[in-house]
Amino acid sequence: MVKKVSSFFKGTYLGLMLLFLYAPILFLILYSFNDSFTLGNWVGFTFKNYVKLLNDREVVKAIMTTLELAIVSSIVATGVGTAAAIGLMSLKKRFRTLVLNVSQLPMVNPDLVTGISFMMLFTFMNMLRGKIGMGNMDDMLRLLIAHISFNLPYVIFSVLPRLRQSSNMMYEAAMDLGCTPLQALWKVVIPDIRPGIVSGFIMAFTMSLDDFVISYFTSGTTQTLPIYIYSMTRKRISPEINALSTV
Repeated sequence: MVKKVSSFFKGTYLGLMLLFLYAPILFLILYSFNDSFTLGNWVGFTFKNYVKLLNDREVVKAIMTTLELAIVSSIVATGVGTAAAIGLMSLKKRFRTLVLNVSQLPMVNPDLVTGISFMMLFTFMNMLRGKIGMGNMDDMLRLLIAHISFNLPYVIFSVLPRLRQSSNMMYEAAMDLGCTPLQALWKVVIPDIRPGIVSGFIMAFTMSLDDFVISYFTSGTTQTLPIYIYSMTRKRISPEINALSTV
């Protein structure tokens, strides 16, 4: 009897927790099909919000910019972060701990502080470029630098545990069998830590898609999807925003 009551409350608690987490998202998805511009007023089912969304060139441009930025920044961050994690493992423990703590500061640093810091950095760089006769930095380049920078700690954080689980004996055995250091790294170490690399890439890709604050301070005139949604909400909350968020 006690076990049945315990399992009932466990299931109820789990259900309430999931409802609390997903009810807003389900509400958003439901009202993306609403044939009304009044929030909370259900009129009828329609697909017109999605049709308007797909025909809006600014939305499509923002989506493509966001995907391009996320893919490129994630690939670069994954490559650099993986190399950094492998390099960290070869350091002495005290120095490795120091470098690791410094490299993970962006993860705990408020996005607002990071965004303003990047904005000041790029303003200073544009000033220097202007003095030597060069134009301002491209908006996409600024976004890429910012996204790669805040993605790096997440990749390192994902790859390091896998490196700790692996053994140097496989690398040394590959070297004894005639591999060069680069071949041993590519054929032995990388396949062994591939799950950590993949999870780091997925984390970096997700963080890049999700970022608003840092992109807002560094984007210039280029709009990513979160910035575009923010600009839409400043005008009015429309079903098109729900449709865009659902997609």
